[in-house]
Amino acid sequence: QVTTPNVSSTLYILFLMLSVSLISSMAHQNELQTGLAGGEVTLNCTGILPDSKLSRDTLVHWKYYDTPLCKVSTSLPLLPSHTSAFITDRFAIKTQYKQLWVRNLKLSDAGIYTCEYGSHKVRTSLHIFKLMIPLDGHFLQNEVPELILMQNSSSPLPDLRITLLDSHNNRVTPELQNKSRQKYIVNLRKLETMDSGTWVCQVHSDSPLIDQNIPFAVKVLGFQNPDLERKYATVDSTVILSWHLNSQKIKWKEGFTGQLNWKQQESANPHELLDFNITAQGQLHETKKSSDFLFEIPEIKPESTIEVKLPKVHFNHSGQYQCQLEYQGRHAQSKIELVVMKVSAKPVGPLSRGANMTLTCQVAGPLPPNAYLRWERVNGTKMDIKNSKQKEVKLEVNISAAGLWSCHLIEDSDRKISAHYHVEEAAAWTNYVIIGASVGGSLLVFAIGCLCIITVTNWQRRRQRAKRMAQARQYLLENKTCQCQQ
Repeated sequence: QVTTPNVSSTLYILFLMLSVSLISSMAHQNELQTGLAGGEVTLNCTGILPDSKLSRDTLVHWKYYDTPLCKVSTSLPLLPSHTSAFITDRFAIKTQYKQLWVRNLKLSDAGIYTCEYGSHKVRTSLHIFKLMIPLDGHFLQNEVPELILMQNSSSPLPDLRITLLDSHNNRVTPELQNKSRQKYIVNLRKLETMDSGTWVCQVHSDSPLIDQNIPFAVKVLGFQNPDLERKYATVDSTVILSWHLNSQKIKWKEGFTGQLNWKQQESANPHELLDFNITAQGQLHETKKSSDFLFEIPEIKPESTIEVKLPKVHFNHSGQYQCQLEYQGRHAQSKIELVVMKVSAKPVGPLSRGANMTLTCQVAGPLPPNAYLRWERVNGTKMDIKNSKQKEVKLEVNISAAGLWSCHLIEDSDRKISAHYHVEEAAAWTNYVIIGASVGGSLLVFAIGCLCIITVTNWQRRRQRAKRMAQARQYLLENKTCQCQQ
């Protein structure tokens, strides 16, 4: 007689089969764990908990591939294996969970680690990443650093996607310079002083699934000034040029040097004004190099500041002042362009009624393309305004009205600097004296002219009289001679 199996019996058999399969899979677990070179990692022996019901004499074995690392009892301290030479101070056992703790990781530590206890085996594939930052993350302003990311694993190396988060948590897509599965070379963007801080390199892989964040420190030494700054001054004024370093702000602990140069034109040879060095403790030492150039180094100034004072600006003090840093053969610089303005008049002195005067406004130094000069009379009319063409460095205006005249350097509708010239009006008596002198001079010239005419006329008359008398004497002499002969 054929019997139909009971449904409950069938379900029980299926349950047993699933249980055996589950136990088998639990006994041979495979895990993936990532670590960073130079860091540490803890490898879990999954299944061992503080309140585990393992027998007192159960041994837990750790292996690297087939090489025994150590064994430990659930109730006894660590028992070194016969190959304990592989165990160094970089390896340790956390006895509560029987975890393997590896510190100061190396790329070569990647591979398969196996934890065995009873019939259970837990295999962990350790994937190691190594991010290499040049110069320990110490860079100069405007540098484009090159980062190298390496990986090692027991499995075929995955294709990685790399993105960066800057110190302000903004996403940066780096330029991939070179790519192989083992080594990635990427270029950061051009760094600015505000980029100092902690960056994060985000590494992602789809197979196997990896999302790894690698933080790294960046310090960017440079100037808090812009790369190019323009300052304006009038002749005989006082101007202070300052460069503010960020070494104290970012806690830069390395010594560096620098110098301050000046050149009047872009094509001219630079003239060294001073050099300086800043120690690892942040102490600034400056040495004045030029004795011909009239400038001072202020004794009191903010920390980490390079500063020069021109107590009385000359017209030829204009040009480029460049402060340059040097650290391990690399350089960063910041420029200040000094533009100097002067005004003059011809002729110099009070302006008489009806007379004219020429005012000249001139600037020395490079001007931006959208800058121009303007002469205008204060409280004057539109007729008293004259503009130069863009980038012209000299503007003349002929005036016949006294008052305060101002020359402005205008850039993008913004007055950058102004110089003033006060034209005085000659007093009334001065005008009369001038008129009298003019009339008197004219009469004097007329009198002298008349005297010259009279003198010349008299001289001509005397000459003619002398000529007639000579002719008469000649005639008388000739007549007397004739009478004697007769």
